[in-house]
Parts: sequence; structure tokens; C-alpha cells
Amino acid sequence: MKNLIVEQKRFWSHAVTLACVVLCMVALAQPVQAEETASNRQTIKAIYIPLADHYAGIVAFEKYRDKMQHADYQIERMASWPLLRAYFMEGDVDMAYIICPQAMDMFREKPDFRWVSLMHRDGNALAINDLLNANVKLPKERSDRKPDSKVADAFVKAKKELGHPTECGVPHLHATHTVVLYKYLKDHGKTLALGMGADKDVVAIGVAPPKSPAFIKKKNSRGEPASFEQSLPWADVVETGGFGHVAWYSKDVIHWPNGHVECIAIATDKCIAEKKAALKEVIYYIHQAGMDIENARRAGGASLRAISDMIRKHIPEHSEEAIIQSLDPALNVINYRHLNLDKAGLKQIMDLAVEGGILKKGIDIEAFADESFSTKITEQKITEQ
Repeated sequence: MKNLIVEQKRFWSHAVTLACVVLCMVALAQPVQAEETASNRQTIKAIYIPLADHYAGIVAFEKYRDKMQHADYQIERMASWPLLRAYFMEGDVDMAYIICPQAMDMFREKPDFRWVSLMHRDGNALAINDLLNANVKLPKERSDRKPDSKVADAFVKAKKELGHPTECGVPHLHATHTVVLYKYLKDHGKTLALGMGADKDVVAIGVAPPKSPAFIKKKNSRGEPASFEQSLPWADVVETGGFGHVAWYSKDVIHWPNGHVECIAIATDKCIAEKKAALKEVIYYIHQAGMDIENARRAGGASLRAISDMIRKHIPEHSEEAIIQSLDPALNVINYRHLNLDKAGLKQIMDLAVEGGILKKGIDIEAFADESFSTKITEQKITEQ
């Protein structure tokens, strides 16, 4: 009996030891497995500018980056369009969210990337200061402010009083915003100079979007008429801040089904060849984030504040008030639907850019476009609240 008890103790001792070994092996294997899973995700690094244009890219990062199976999605903020252009063309990043005329100019120079998605539609506005508005007398309600001749006439009057044309800040001379400004002035028989031109009615100069409110403030302090044509919510920032006014929105200048083409997503050929599944996943979630923004702006309340909080983590200078105003569904001046490629819509912008001297020549849009990243989710209908 004594020997039996001893044998039983030995058996249970070995069993406990074996169980501990097995548990340790399982515990050790789990982080290795997690590490292997993480290592299988391919980095997709995207660069952006602090604009409402790029909100879907930010919301995708905040809401979905941890759900991605193929992509390690990263975003980096750029201070200006020239910096974004230079950084992307160095080949150190996979994607850029960019104004389409600049992307076309880059493609003409070095066609080693493709257009893979839209980032939004519509979404920019003209802001003017009090000195210009004294001659315009904008309606109180923003929905009543349309691109009629009043601002164009105020530009001409200011030129006569100053002896030279006023400057209008645009994010870059190769910007959709410059195209919109050109078309607005053309529609009212006025002319636009790029960078300089005393014989024109308005001179477009490059002003980095985050610096556009300071541009208006500086002109105000000098008692000079001033304006800028920038992406949202910068025009809303100057109005909610009390030192400028939204004069009109781009959607009323350039009409196009579902909204005009503006900022687009581009990806390097190397990324497309080597990380296609990861890139496709990122674009899918950008489209999903766009739908999330659309639903939140209609729901309002906590849903919209949650979107605003995500955005303000990355762009704190966009106030909640300006974000909400820019996303007002009643105005509907920017939208994040129908983000698959729109080649005819891009051609509309390209043709105007060439006509206005903003681009030297057009590009082969078929060669530029890669439609293999299209999704169905971005074409879903929104239930109006």
C-alpha cells in the first residue's frame, strides 16, 4: 500500500509538471502568434493636409486601423502642398491625399503612381474680409450666398481704389481651388492672374491652408481688402472667428453630378504592385469612414461630436463649431459619397485648369486611373434623417 501511495504521488507530480510546461508553452506561443500576425501586415503610410477634404482618411485611421488584417495604416500630416508633393515624389510614402491638378502635374512630370480613389466631392469656399463685404453685403444665411457678380464687382472696385489687383490666397497655384476661382471670375467677365499680373482683376497667390486665417487677419490689420479660396473648414473658421465671411461655396460654381472632383488619393506603382491587398483594405475603410461621416452629420448630436473629436486629435485648430458648420447637411457643401474614380469629372477640372493656364497641358486620364480599388460601399444610399 505504501508503495502504491508513493507511485501515485510521483504520477501526480509528473502530471502537474507536465501541465505547467504545456501552459507555459501556450502562453509563450500566443505573443509569438500575435507578433507573427502583426508582422504580416504591410505598412501603408499616407500623407495629408489639415482639411475637411481629408477627414475620411483621419476617421478611417481612428476607427478602423486596428481592424485591418492586411494593412498597418499610418498617416502623417504635412504643413503645405509643396511639402506634400516633394515628400511623396521622394518615394518614402505609399499614398497621398492631394488636390487633383497638382497630382496631374506630378503625373506629367513622373508617371510612377496612379489615381486610386476620390477623397471627397465639392468642399471649398471663398472667404472675404469686411472691406470687401462692405460692397457685397452678403446675406445673413450662408445658404443664400451664391456666386453672383457682387464679389467679382467688389474685386474690380478694390483694384481701382488700390491701383492694383487684390490678392486671393489659394492653397497652391496647382489647386482645384484656383480652377474654381478662375471659373467664377470668367463667368462674370473678370480675369485671374497666377502669382503676379497687374493687368488682371485678381491675383491668386499660394497660401498654405492653415495660414489662411492669419492671411486674412494680417490684411485686416493693414486695412486692405482680402480674400482666400480654400478648403473647408478654413472659410468657416474665419466666419465663426468673427474676422471674415464665407462668400460662396465651390459646389455652386462648378456643377457636377454627385459633386465636383477635388482631392484624390494617389498610390505609388510600387505600393500597388507589392501591397495591393493592404492598399485595397485601406481604401475600403476610407470609403466606409466617408459613409460614417455622412450618417453622423445627419444624426447630429453625439454621433457628430464623436466624428469631430476624432478629427480634432489630428487637427486641433479646426474648432468643433467650424467642423459642424462645414458638415451641415442642410448646406451640403462637401460630401464623402461616390468616392470611386470619376474620370469624366476629373476631365472637367483638367480642361478648366488647362484653359486657365493653371496646368500647361493635360494628361492621359486612362493611364492615370486605376479602377481596381473601387468599392460598392461608397455607392450605398444614405437614409436622410
